Amino acid sequence: MRKIITTTFVTLDGVMQAPGGPEEDKSGGFTHGGWQIAYPSDEKMNSILGEFFSIPFELLLGKITYDIFAGYWPTAKTDLEVADPFNKTKKYVVSHTSFPPSWNNSFCITGDLPAQSGVVPQIQQLKEEDGSDLWVWGSGNLIQTLLKNHLIDRMHIWTYPITIGRGKKLFAEGTQAKNFKLVDSKIGTNGVIFATYEPAGPLNAASA
Repeated sequence: MRKIITTTFVTLDGVMQAPGGPEEDKSGGFTHGGWQIAYPSDEKMNSILGEFFSIPFELLLGKITYDIFAGYWPTAKTDLEVADPFNKTKKYVVSHTSFPPSWNNSFCITGDLPAQSGVVPQIQQLKEEDGSDLWVWGSGNLIQTLLKNHLIDRMHIWTYPITIGRGKKLFAEGTQAKNFKLVDSKIGTNGVIFATYEPAGPLNAASA
C-alpha cells in the first residue's frame, strides 16, 4: 500500500490559503495571496524541497490547486526541477463534478456518477494500488476530507513566522482530535520551521 503525503505551507496562525501568488485564491475576500513566495528564501529549506522532487511520486490534488498547477507548470520556463516531474507524473484530481483534464497524464476522481459511491472509496482504492506515493500539494478542501477519513500517512508542514488573521486553515473547523508524532524537523536561517508528522492514534481524554 502506498502512502498519502501532504506538503503544506502555513502561517503561524495556521493559514494555508494562496501562498504562491496574489491571484491564486481570492475566495472569502482573501487579500494576502503570495505571502509564502514573497518571504525571504533559505538554502536549507530549498534543499529539502529539491530532495522531494528527486524521488518518484504521483500527485493527488483538489480541483482548485489542480487548475492553478495546470495553468502554470506545463509551459513553465523556469524551476524545471519542479516542472519536469510534475508534468511527467500521473495526476489525480478530486472534483465535485466530472471535467476533461487539460494537463497530460491526469485522471479525474469524482462522486457524481451513478456507478460511483463517492470520492473516499476511490481514494482508498487508489491508495491500495501498487505505485509511487501520492503527494498532496495545497488542496485545502481535499486535506479536510483526507483527515476526516484517516487517509493521510505523513504531513510535511512548513511554518512561516508571520500571521494573517483570516483565510483557509490547514486544520479547519471540524478537525478530529488526534495524536501526531514528530518524525523530522529543521529550522531555516529565515525562521521557517520544517516539520514532518505522522498520525499516532486518537487523542485520549484526560482522566478526572
